[in-house]
Amino acid sequence: MLRARDIMTTDVAAVFGNARISIAARLMAERGVSAVPVIEEGGKMIGIISEGDLIHRKEIQTPKKHRSWWLTLLSGEDESARDYIKAHAMTVRDLMVTPVISVTEDTLLSEIADILDAHRIKRVPVTRGSTLIGIVSRADLVKALAREEIPSDARQDDKSIRNSLFQRLKWQTWAPTSGFSFTVSNGVIELHGLIDSHDQKQAIRVMAEGIPGVKGVRDNLYIRPTTLID
Repeated sequence: MLRARDIMTTDVAAVFGNARISIAARLMAERGVSAVPVIEEGGKMIGIISEGDLIHRKEIQTPKKHRSWWLTLLSGEDESARDYIKAHAMTVRDLMVTPVISVTEDTLLSEIADILDAHRIKRVPVTRGSTLIGIVSRADLVKALAREEIPSDARQDDKSIRNSLFQRLKWQTWAPTSGFSFTVSNGVIELHGLIDSHDQKQAIRVMAEGIPGVKGVRDNLYIRPTTLID
């Protein structure tokens, strides 16, 4: 199973906490990345700074507008103070986000994908202890997918294909429990019956197509009509 160490970028663009904001902005622009880790001497990671932290700046005349009195009353003066810092801070340390969401080099790709999705972030640093050793981005996951190919000479007999599909369906909560059947002949799966939705129909087809050795899928599934009750 693939882990962070198998796909992470080790040539990581990073900045020191005492670096000027313009240095971080230039690094992001030159590397084409949306965020960079912030480190101390020795590589210890102390934060991260992203494009989102740099868009409201006095230098480009984009600071946030003054809040109305009632919004300030609701959010408090601290929010206005933070807006001022974002617009006027001179060093990365004052803008960086901390603590940082990170993973280890042994973290499975499935876990990394969940982290990126749950926190709506594009990349996650990889650390060994507190030391930055790499970074995994959404692009790295896509590259890993591009390298993963099912061997064209994969072979399974019809009985094995049928068992594979049965086992895969067994562990899915969305799989139909009645009114559905399938047959396998010469590597071709035929799907029959009534199912509950278009998404369920598509998911079954995708599952069948993903079994090594399958030469084709004939989809004879129909969506069960909705019963209207007066």
